[in-house]
Amino acid sequence: MIGPYKNMGTIDDLLLFVRNKRVDQIAIALPWTAEERLDEILRQLHTVAADITLCPENAAFKIPNLGFDNIAGLPMLTVFKPPLAGWNRILKGIEDRLFGLIILSVIWPVLLAVALAIKLNSPGPILFRQKRYGFNNNEITVLKFRSMYWQPDASTKNIKQAQQDDPRVTRAGKFIRRTSLDELPQIFNVLRGEMSLVGPRPHAIAHNEEYAQIIDEDLIRHKVKPGITGWAQVNGLRGETANPDQMRERVRHDLYYIENWSLGFDLKILTMTLFTGFLNENAY
Repeated sequence: MIGPYKNMGTIDDLLLFVRNKRVDQIAIALPWTAEERLDEILRQLHTVAADITLCPENAAFKIPNLGFDNIAGLPMLTVFKPPLAGWNRILKGIEDRLFGLIILSVIWPVLLAVALAIKLNSPGPILFRQKRYGFNNNEITVLKFRSMYWQPDASTKNIKQAQQDDPRVTRAGKFIRRTSLDELPQIFNVLRGEMSLVGPRPHAIAHNEEYAQIIDEDLIRHKVKPGITGWAQVNGLRGETANPDQMRERVRHDLYYIENWSLGFDLKILTMTLFTGFLNENAY
């Protein structure tokens, strides 16, 4: 117990609670002299899609007009703030649904043609479903056209990235991967509200957890919904990531997008995708 309030758990319990519930703001009320503990808490919370506020020391109460947030009459210093909040979140949601429906109305013949090609080329399902991390590190099921030979008993824990001349890729799969047509079913992820048209590309969970261990900023990408295309992809950063430096460059572009988001930036990326985002020599 902390005064009249019940202790509900640890920081790990808080992270799990934030994943499962809608949390807008987290307030940290610790003395700033507890520097190591504050650093550790802020490190653990820096990927959370919520306002993270820090209760200031007594001296701050004597300084007027600091521009702090106000919680229950107390000024709180905002440490982290979600990049897409308030009207920006609503605007991006409208963009995804409106443009998503328009794009679906245009590409549905392509979807049918690709589905037929996959079915005629090799046995197995047309769609490939894979668990990936979405907004706020929640798992989503991402849809793709199947581009590899079907192996129903294959393990999903140790997923090997596709490489050049990968024998697992079918003849039809080589074409749809090179042209990014395998990503088109994710338009349904967008219309279901799980993804955006533009945002950081989601990675397989195994790859995500691998790189999160060596790239501190990797999980920050999940402060926004993942996208079908993104700033990294239109700048040629797609396909196999053979080493951590390649992934760091992707993360750097994703963070730039998150920090500089605007409707105009999204439209620029969508336009660039039409001309540069589909064909790429690194897509195997």
